Amino acid sequence: MIGQQHTVPPVEHVAHASGAHFASTDRWGGVSAAPYAELNLGGAVGDDPAAVRTNRRRAAEALGLDPAAVVWMNQVHGNDVAVVDGPWAANGRPADEIPAVDAVVTTRRGLALAVLTADCVPVLLADPVAGITGAAHAGRPGLVAGVVPAVVAEMLRLGAEPDRIVGHIGPSVCGGCYEVPEAMRAEVAEAAPESWATTRRGTPAVDVANGVAAQLGRMGVTGVGRSDVCTMESADHFSYRRERTTGRLASYVWLEEQS
Repeated sequence: MIGQQHTVPPVEHVAHASGAHFASTDRWGGVSAAPYAELNLGGAVGDDPAAVRTNRRRAAEALGLDPAAVVWMNQVHGNDVAVVDGPWAANGRPADEIPAVDAVVTTRRGLALAVLTADCVPVLLADPVAGITGAAHAGRPGLVAGVVPAVVAEMLRLGAEPDRIVGHIGPSVCGGCYEVPEAMRAEVAEAAPESWATTRRGTPAVDVANGVAAQLGRMGVTGVGRSDVCTMESADHFSYRRERTTGRLASYVWLEEQS
């Protein structure tokens, strides 16, 4: 229900029989005050750090995850990919020294990879047979830079196979809402023609999620679902384009550990 507040962080959670999990939060069930109300999971938007830590704990526990075993990124709208085997702090890097990357890949089952968004596209991928997961933050600049092909290429280098990869594209702004200048639409369409869009008012727009899906398809990755949530239209989700100063949603991917 639009605008419905909750006491427990709800999630859009897709669990495959293969053991792959894809989940995204909405904005409710946290402790952050306005304008970050309530479940802001972004640590670099001006919110109280203690509130963010509490929110991250609540969201992880709602998913059955260990809050200390989630990998967060320092996202910069680029195309760099990091291979990780645990959270940065567990590998000797303090939180303020997390490298600037927009995609992470791991071969460790049970380790959750997280993407922060507030209109951009969270891309969640897994090859359950090879035990490899990947996550990417694909905004308009990342789409143009090729962060999605980059994360898939890294997964393949580690042993994943395109036809075994399953995934999910999380909540993001839709093509009917993401208005841009005509020149910008043309620039993005050069990198991903499928991103070409028009708003409901007939003005130039970009559909980043369509572009992401097309880039995945060109790499042979076709087993990917997609959220039907437009963050700009939904009062239950954070939207930078709608609110400017606001919180961040999180999307997670992980593989169940084998018994």
